[in-house]
Amino acid sequence: MRYTVFTLVCIALSACSQPQARRDASAALPPPANVRPLHYESFTVWLDCQKRGAVKFSYNAQRDSGNSKRESGFYLDPQVPAECQQTNAKGYGHDYDRGHLVPANHLDHSETAIKQSNTMTNILPQAANMNRGAWLLTEEIIECYRDIDELLVIGGVIWGNNPADDYFVQSHGVMTPDAFWKVIIRGHGQDERAIAWIVPNSQEATKKNLDRYLVTVDEIERLTGEKIPVADYAKHDKPSASWVLPRGCDKS
Repeated sequence: MRYTVFTLVCIALSACSQPQARRDASAALPPPANVRPLHYESFTVWLDCQKRGAVKFSYNAQRDSGNSKRESGFYLDPQVPAECQQTNAKGYGHDYDRGHLVPANHLDHSETAIKQSNTMTNILPQAANMNRGAWLLTEEIIECYRDIDELLVIGGVIWGNNPADDYFVQSHGVMTPDAFWKVIIRGHGQDERAIAWIVPNSQEATKKNLDRYLVTVDEIERLTGEKIPVADYAKHDKPSASWVLPRGCDKS
């Protein structure tokens, strides 16, 4: 896994504005002054104004009950100060995608939420193979398992300090993250389970390599300073492989 010397933005989890959710991400510490939570419909991202990009996201993935179509356009958020977000919504180029932190497919119960997922506050440069490979497979796992049990999904960004791939500072005002992390939590009490990954933002992060990026929740907490709301006994478990997609799962 590729890591350079990096500066982590450590922010605490705060409650999401999702009244239908049975769990949320609760805060232990207030976020820094330059970080602001953006409460969209059914998901929240925490935006770092200095980075002009998100540092964390959270949402509850519930049973798939919708089929709203994905938006084709990308947007700046008119409610967010210009100095806190990327300078435009154009494609990145250099074999990088406009990668979603919270995917539209998990919000297909609401046309509003799907459109909001295409705001650039929820988008960062992701290597094309990673976005369509390992990162996509984590999304497919959520898509399948949310029909079995409601899931709490928490993830974030490891920005790093690698100017060699910062292609988009001039064009978009944003650096290229070194990696992205994600935790999926399901079940309650003694049945609570969690799975976690740190996925490098590289072209080598394909679907077949996802298991290489498995980590414990405890590792993510120590690396990022986050407090993940999962039972202590589940924080130290790392499965030998990523959760298998159930037979017949509709990933669309």
